[in-house]
Amino acid sequence: MENVNESTSVRVLCPKLVLCKNEAGLQWLIGSPFFPPLTVVSTVRCIHNDSSSPDYRRESEELRTLLLKGFEVIGALIVANSGDGKSAAGEAIAAARRLRKLLSGEGGKLDSQQVIGAVADFSGGDIQFFVSKSASLTSFEAVNVLYEDHPEKYVWERGCLLRCELPFKLPIYYPVNMPNDSEKMFRRATEAVIAKFKDPKAVYMVEALSKTSAEVPQPVILRGVDLDFDTDLSNVKIFGESSQESDADLLSCSHFCLDSKKGAPVYSAEHADRIQVSVLLNSSDKSEKSTAPVAQYFPALEEARILVVDFKLEVLCYAVKGLPLRHAVSKLMIPGLIDQFNLVKNTVLPNLLAQHPQLHPYHFSPPGVLHPITVIYELNYGETEMKQVEVRKSLHLRLGLPFDRPLLRIANALDFSTLRDGVRSDATRKGSTLLKDVHIGIPSSGVSGGSVSLLQGSYEYYHYLQDAFNDSGWGCAYRSLQTIISWFRLQHYTSVEVPSHREIQQSLVEIGDKDPSFIGSREWIGAIELSFVLDKLLGVSCKVMNVRSGAELPEKCRELALHFETQGTPIMIGGGVLAYTLLGVDYNEASGDCAFLILDPHYTGSDEHKKIVSGGWCGWKKAVDSKGKSFFLHDKFYNLLLPQRPNMV
Repeated sequence: MENVNESTSVRVLCPKLVLCKNEAGLQWLIGSPFFPPLTVVSTVRCIHNDSSSPDYRRESEELRTLLLKGFEVIGALIVANSGDGKSAAGEAIAAARRLRKLLSGEGGKLDSQQVIGAVADFSGGDIQFFVSKSASLTSFEAVNVLYEDHPEKYVWERGCLLRCELPFKLPIYYPVNMPNDSEKMFRRATEAVIAKFKDPKAVYMVEALSKTSAEVPQPVILRGVDLDFDTDLSNVKIFGESSQESDADLLSCSHFCLDSKKGAPVYSAEHADRIQVSVLLNSSDKSEKSTAPVAQYFPALEEARILVVDFKLEVLCYAVKGLPLRHAVSKLMIPGLIDQFNLVKNTVLPNLLAQHPQLHPYHFSPPGVLHPITVIYELNYGETEMKQVEVRKSLHLRLGLPFDRPLLRIANALDFSTLRDGVRSDATRKGSTLLKDVHIGIPSSGVSGGSVSLLQGSYEYYHYLQDAFNDSGWGCAYRSLQTIISWFRLQHYTSVEVPSHREIQQSLVEIGDKDPSFIGSREWIGAIELSFVLDKLLGVSCKVMNVRSGAELPEKCRELALHFETQGTPIMIGGGVLAYTLLGVDYNEASGDCAFLILDPHYTGSDEHKKIVSGGWCGWKKAVDSKGKSFFLHDKFYNLLLPQRPNMV
């Protein structure tokens, strides 16, 4: 039994600490210099190994890009067979210290930092946490762990995002008869650019990214000569929220964070306060005397050729709101720009005289990860080409993301051009004004002790009479299909537009299921037709479940719950001439009591959320209510269409 230090605790924010319980491996624990020591924000897997130990060089290179400045490795977790937990913790601590040293570069003062070593067992049970307070790997102790109840609030109530875009066109001149000199000239040019980031003449303009609020303050100018590159981030004084400094050198990030936002606060990367940093390079000196401009001509000694390397840096950083702006720029943004610039340089260099890789940084906020990540994709390859697929697979593996859904495609990236005051506009959705996710906020089902299983992701609500099209009495299955296809669109499985009734009919005629006279008709369709259309338009396969009567539907609750937990797609449920969309189930396995979350396409009113919910057009329907009545008729045969997620990343 380990002696536990009661005065020291590890605080865990991330909802899922062990990414793969049944597989031995090493995970890096991520924290932030802005949080109390030993606060675990997230975890990522070590995916590169050299024989039996991590490939620290490759791990450090990838994590330097993946992690925003403002987050850092603070420990490691080992998943292993039961054994000596303290010995495994020592291995984890040693691995974390070695990786931290590589990530910090030469001269990093890491010996004084506390490092976490955690051990998880294959067989389950509690995770053991140990803390090393010094560089002596034999000196560490077991500690308690606290799990945060509101992790998103913890991260985003106190923090904000800083963003900088910097396009480059780098001209390189080299002698025609000595092409190998091009590499030397390119290195020299990149070194000159990196030096300019810290040049006293450099100017950084800081402003709020959102321009739509009257509360947004004027931009602030920070000059390179006033920046502080020497003070360690752990020694920087963090201002309180009430600080009202007016000196530009003393202003904190909170100067650009809105004190109040419309409605209830939502804590996430998409809704975070965002600050834009622009780099301006001053090439001229101030002079007391006015002088005429001078042009100098340096003729080339031999025939030369010009090569232009062009790319764009896009850096995202996380900062606590009380961090002074000058330290946010000097300790976060500039190191971030330099790291990304070096990565681009090292990628371009091997193909300098050939076709340059088209590199582009993207920022993602994947589910289960409390902070954004940065990924640099090579756009020479299409998203479905194997090279890009393998890159995304390795990222899914590292982050513990499922392999059956596209979470890191370009369409999933944070798009700051469509974010305004914490709200994503629908500018990219061809003017869509349909209601989304109408089930959110509805009353509970009334099932006592039930377990709720819901669809995963967003959808749009399609119902009768939308788009000035009268399909009342026959179009409910078409509308359910449109809702299902909207789900696949919003989860970025497809860019296919949601089809109209006529386009659905056209698809069924094209595959030979219907005669040409079917197009333009008012004929009903059912689960089988929906499966044909999903296969043709999206390549989505479906499972069809047959139920002899409404009375048998509760018997399928366990299977339906499993569908929502593993597939997460909306279900079409049809009986006779009626069709509905099923969004979830609430099931008490012990008592058999259950309820179904129904989205009803038969609604004919305006798209008002309150009216839809109060009218029962979206809500829980008990298998048997208090009066002994059931929403599903006992004498009806029901078909349920369960769309399957494509196995893709």
